[in-house]
Amino acid sequence: MVVKDENSERSLELFLKIGLDEKTARNTIANNKVTTNLNAVIQEAAVTDGCSRVVGNLLYTVATKFPATALNHRPMLLQYVVSSKIKTPAQLEAALSFFGNVGADEFPVEEFEEACGVGVEVSAEEIECTVTEVFEENKGAILEQRYRTNVGDLFAQVRKRHPWADPKTVKKVIDAKLYVLLGERTPADNEKPSKKKKEKPAKVEDQISVVDTPSVPSPEEELNPFAIFPPPEENFKVHTEVFFSDRPVLRPCNTKELLEKHLRATGGKVFTRFPPEPNGYLHIGHAKAMFVDFGLAKERDGCCYLRYDDTNPEAEKKEYIDHIEEIVQWLGWKPFKITYTSDYFQDLYDLAVELIRRGHAYVDHQTPEEIKEYRERKMNSPWRDRPIAESLKLFNEMKLGLIDEGKATLRMKQDMQSDNFNMYDLIAYRIKFSPHPHAGDKWCVYPSYDYAHCIVDSLENITHSLCTLEFETRRASYYWLLDALGLYQPYVWEYSRLNVTNTVMSKRKLNRLVTEKWVDGWDDPRLMTLAGLRRRGVSAAAINTFVRGIGITRSDNSMISLDRLEYHIREELNKTAPRTMVVLHPLKVVITNLDSVMALDAKKWPDAQADDASAFYKVPFTNVVYIEQSDFRIKDSKDYYGLAPGKSVLLRYAFPIKCTDVIYGDDKETIVEIQAEYDPSKTTKPKGVLHWVAQPLPGVDPLKVEVRLFDRLFLSENPAELDDWLGNLNPQSKEIVSEAFAVGSLSSAAVGDKFQFERLGYFAVDPDSTPEKLVFNRTVTLRDSYSKGGNK
Repeated sequence: MVVKDENSERSLELFLKIGLDEKTARNTIANNKVTTNLNAVIQEAAVTDGCSRVVGNLLYTVATKFPATALNHRPMLLQYVVSSKIKTPAQLEAALSFFGNVGADEFPVEEFEEACGVGVEVSAEEIECTVTEVFEENKGAILEQRYRTNVGDLFAQVRKRHPWADPKTVKKVIDAKLYVLLGERTPADNEKPSKKKKEKPAKVEDQISVVDTPSVPSPEEELNPFAIFPPPEENFKVHTEVFFSDRPVLRPCNTKELLEKHLRATGGKVFTRFPPEPNGYLHIGHAKAMFVDFGLAKERDGCCYLRYDDTNPEAEKKEYIDHIEEIVQWLGWKPFKITYTSDYFQDLYDLAVELIRRGHAYVDHQTPEEIKEYRERKMNSPWRDRPIAESLKLFNEMKLGLIDEGKATLRMKQDMQSDNFNMYDLIAYRIKFSPHPHAGDKWCVYPSYDYAHCIVDSLENITHSLCTLEFETRRASYYWLLDALGLYQPYVWEYSRLNVTNTVMSKRKLNRLVTEKWVDGWDDPRLMTLAGLRRRGVSAAAINTFVRGIGITRSDNSMISLDRLEYHIREELNKTAPRTMVVLHPLKVVITNLDSVMALDAKKWPDAQADDASAFYKVPFTNVVYIEQSDFRIKDSKDYYGLAPGKSVLLRYAFPIKCTDVIYGDDKETIVEIQAEYDPSKTTKPKGVLHWVAQPLPGVDPLKVEVRLFDRLFLSENPAELDDWLGNLNPQSKEIVSEAFAVGSLSSAAVGDKFQFERLGYFAVDPDSTPEKLVFNRTVTLRDSYSKGGNK
């Protein structure tokens, strides 16, 4: 009996290592046949030390479904699985079907690989295009059914065209498309549809044969990006990676008493926090952090703090604090409560005293240079073993301002021999004689991030402490400190940073760009700051859709193409920005056979209905109109659809015109005017269609506006990796067109209003606008390279 229990425990440990959830693993143990098969599969696959959950689920399927007639081929199949040549359930099902039809000795490699899609890579762009096609084909039904649409049916249509596509990517794109098409869920979307009374269905046992193995969810069933996070009540589980005082610290190891106290305080709800440091403006990477922090809390009906991580008074400003709160609200997130790390300064100080008393901290007098040298050589500070009473006395003197700045720090007594650099006696407190933007001048000792962050997480009863991967090595210190103080431990999880091409997002680099005036402030539309994106005309909805589509992963090589962000911006603006006409570089056209002023209807929306007056705006058509200089050339060609001598074009929403003469300036080279005749009967059917702006009245210029054309700020996709990154700035990243002509209806546009300038792109009204002159920023061009197979 003891032997059986030991075998079961070994199997359970092995099954958990390959990523099975505990319930499935225990159910498997109860089935001797499946347990035997799965143990054999794990040994054959050589993954006894563990593997990813995706691979583990595939191995489980092999153990439960592999045909007994082809068992000698199973090791070969497992090599395909662990090497990720077969990586989706669809590929594995094809493989199992293949082996069910071959003999024990047969293994035609080429036929097998072709049958299973080995080596077939379906790009994200191909998936995006196919999903777009499927949505177009089903648009009517989707709009009618909204979030009650059968997503599985859409998924099946995509998979029929791309059977080997990554199911998670397919599902993410479908979710993103649904959100773009339908917007946020409404209360009506959440209502269950009324059902007619139906006959009772047959019992499950009557419908299908009972399977004697527990089911394992396939990757495409993991539809929720937050499903990876455990519930709060599981924050007591003990894992065995690294120990402090003979206890594990790389995962929460709360006692049941601590956990019960925590659950009473939270009511069992999820508590997260978005903890920006108020030392600069937020960038698009913070939008991903907000999606993870606020999104998890929202999805689990929990609470998310907006907590200012304000432990460095020299770098923090009230300006940044106000900006952060404004941007959080702009992106649509509502904090459960706004707090500051400085709200807990007294608690943090008292706990530091307790840490000293427990023998886990000491006052050090090494200089920063000496600390760095000693840490690099794994050497203890000369003051590491000073008496506890002496450290308590010195720490009190630090607090009272009796020790000069830089002459003493409080350091945690961690593990100078650890393999983890972030366990080398990190600084807990330092002296700074600087007023604090929130706490005032009460304190002259300030806690470090490494000391304060985990403690405030614990004090605020955070269930999930979520951060980016560069903080992963600090997890050991995080749990070490909470363990040393006997405090509740949140679940820590790191995810990959969001890096976008052709820009920089480190605060240090952004600060240089702003302070050295390489750009026009933190809200310069060329920056990936959220203030800059907002000023450029990017909507909060487009940003949230973009970061949701990226997902929450631990893959640390995610350099996302700017094309992908621009795709989501276009998708949003195409639905929300009314059309209008602006000519950037006007060329005068005099219509010689027109002597009256007409008022014509122009469409705000491509599908405008004739009986909907709000979907149109009026444009004057007079004998002087302006077209783009680039829409006229002297020499015509077959592939040119603009205006040329003797050639006709259609003025959009107006009439065909034909060039009859060209007027040159005094230099005999510069074209100053085109003369043309219009066709009032519209019998002429030219191929080219041009946008235009007319004089509202004879001799009166059209509305003059300034248009700012923005391009990528850096020439390189990854300027941050360059030594001379400032030398990589794009000299053509900003062009100002100061004398553009616009239709008169734009005169009432307000700051922030967004439009599609026909044939030119999407534009937004800039705050620099005055009653005398409107200023427009180009948000994005009409060209979409991402959805047509551009970079990932």
